[in-house]
Amino acid sequence: MEFDVQKFTSAAFSPRTDEVPVEALRPFFKGLSAKQKPKWKVRGLTGAELALCNEAQARNRNRNAIAEGMLSGVDDKVAEAVKALLGADGKVPDELAKRIEMLVIASVEPACTHQVAVKLAEAFPVEFNQLTNEIVKLTGQGGEPGKPKRSSGTKTSSSPSSSAT
Repeated sequence: MEFDVQKFTSAAFSPRTDEVPVEALRPFFKGLSAKQKPKWKVRGLTGAELALCNEAQARNRNRNAIAEGMLSGVDDKVAEAVKALLGADGKVPDELAKRIEMLVIASVEPACTHQVAVKLAEAFPVEFNQLTNEIVKLTGQGGEPGKPKRSSGTKTSSSPSSSAT
C-alpha cells in the first residue's frame, strides 16, 4: 500500500469536536429548560497545542525541582511556606497540570480559563476527567478531512462577463 502524499498535503482538515454531557454541572448553566441537557463542547488538539500541554507538565515538574534546590538547607517551615507561595509544594500532580492545560486550550463552549479548569478539577473531578479524556480521544483521531467551513456567508464572485459593456 502506498501513501498518497499529494492527496494528504492538499487535503483540508478541521478539528474534531464533540459535546460531553455534564449533568452534575447543570446548576451552573444559564437558561436551560428541564428537557435540555448541559453539554461542554471540546475539540481535538493540534500537534503544537499538545506540545504546550506536555510543556505544562514539564513546567510543573521543573518548578518543584527548582524550589527543592533553592531551599536546601533552609528551615523546613520556611521552605514549605516558600514552596507553597511558588506553587511548587508538590500538590499538583504532573498529569493534572497537563490536563488543566488541555481543557483550557480545547474548550470550545463554554470557554475555559485556568481558574475554571482548576476549580472544575477540584470540585468535579469525574466531569473534569471525562472532558479531558474526550479531548485525548479527539486528538488521537486527528483532524477531520473535508472542506473547511466558510468564514462568511458571502459567496465568491463569479467570472467577469464576456460582454463589452
